[in-house]
Amino acid sequence: MKKLILTVALFACWPSFAFADAGHAGAEPFGVPGDPKKPARVVQIVMRENDEKMEFIPKELKIRKGEQVKFAIRNNGEMDHEIVIGTLEGNLKHGAQMAKNPDMEHDDPNARRLAPKATDAIVWKFTNAGTFDFSCLIPGHREAGMSGTIIVQ
Repeated sequence: MKKLILTVALFACWPSFAFADAGHAGAEPFGVPGDPKKPARVVQIVMRENDEKMEFIPKELKIRKGEQVKFAIRNNGEMDHEIVIGTLEGNLKHGAQMAKNPDMEHDDPNARRLAPKATDAIVWKFTNAGTFDFSCLIPGHREAGMSGTIIVQ
């Protein structure tokens, strides 16, 4: 009977254990998913290829701590691109995982993959000061120039 109670108690707590991974907890070192019903500063981000180079425009963003931002994202390129907002260390680690699994797709509030000429948005609230990263983690894209910096003050 004690085993059954312990097993039931563990499964009842399972959701809190399942989200212990910082990559899926909602709260990240760089903030939390924003509330689309609340006001947000709109920041345009364009993804494209240019002269055998891949890039984000702009490459550097300055944001106030506590600010909610709506990233209006547009892929002006001829190939799929994505944007993943995170720490540099986290994005580099995730990029290495994607190199091993190139068909990996994201279902995270801080990431979007766009087909050519497509648009989408990410609403994010930056709760901590620091320097953060945004990258295209499709294999070879970050290495070709698709990364940028977010400075939160």
